[in-house]
Amino acid sequence: MKALMTAALAATLVVGLSACVVAPNSGSVYNARQAQNEQSVRIGSVESIREVMIDKGNSGTGTLAGAALGGLAGSAIGGGNGAVAVGILGAVAGGLAGQNVEANMMKRKGFEITVRLDNGELRAITQDADEMFRAGERVRLLSNGRTTRVTH
Repeated sequence: MKALMTAALAATLVVGLSACVVAPNSGSVYNARQAQNEQSVRIGSVESIREVMIDKGNSGTGTLAGAALGGLAGSAIGGGNGAVAVGILGAVAGGLAGQNVEANMMKRKGFEITVRLDNGELRAITQDADEMFRAGERVRLLSNGRTTRVTH
C-alpha cells in the first residue's frame, strides 16, 4: 500500500511541477511555431521603461501537489483516527504551501517599454526583463499580428 501511495505522490509531483513551467515573454525567445514566420519591423526610440510584474496566474497544480504531499506525510504520523486527523491537517497545510510556491513561480519581473516610432506614434510593449533598454536608445519593434517584441 505504501508503494502505491508513493507512486501516486510521485506522479502528482511530476505533473504539478511540469505544469508550473512558465512560457517566457522575452524579446529573445521564440517557440518553434514562431520560427521562419515573417514579421513587420518598425524602428523607433525608447521613451521610457517601467518595471512591472508579469503574473501568469495559478493553475492549481501547486495546491494539489502540496496537499498530496502534506496529506501523505501527515497520515504517516500516529495511528488510527490520529493519523487521519494529522493527514487532513497535513493536506491543508501542504495545499497552502504549494499554492504559495506556485504563485511565486508564476511571477516574473518585466518591463513596460514605451517606444516612439519614427512616424511619431507611441507604442507600449510589456515583456520579460531579460534585456536592458535605456531612454533615447534606438530599437526595433517586431510584430507578427499577435505578438510584438522590442529588440536592439
